[in-house]
Amino acid sequence: MIDHVYISVTDIEQALAFYLEALAPAGWRAFGNYNASSGPENVPDLFGIGDADYISGARVGSSIWLRQRESGETGLYLGIVCDSDEMVDAAYAAAIRAGGIDEGEPADRTYFAPGYYSANVRDIDGNRIEFVHKAWSAAR
Repeated sequence: MIDHVYISVTDIEQALAFYLEALAPAGWRAFGNYNASSGPENVPDLFGIGDADYISGARVGSSIWLRQRESGETGLYLGIVCDSDEMVDAAYAAAIRAGGIDEGEPADRTYFAPGYYSANVRDIDGNRIEFVHKAWSAAR
């Protein structure tokens, strides 16, 4: 299951208005922003839109995070749900064996939330994948 996607855009306000209107019929809404000043240098400001499950936390849901596009980036960042920390570790190891480039070994990412465990890799074209286990998410 896809947990979250970062979409790199050229105009945050315009993109936010577009996605909020386009996804409203499906029950998606804005739920908050992530301020980069509270995390590591390589994590940008993020603007969150989520489905009802993601926002309520009742079940595993999906979210989109808009971020300011930087010159030369592909724009794709995909978060994949893992059912345990061990699954994050295994997926990360498999991606590295397959030729992925390390962008963050498996670790707790408490700057996002307590119980947020993830690992990050980049493929040869610069696309990014995050394997993530959220301790608070109910099983799928």
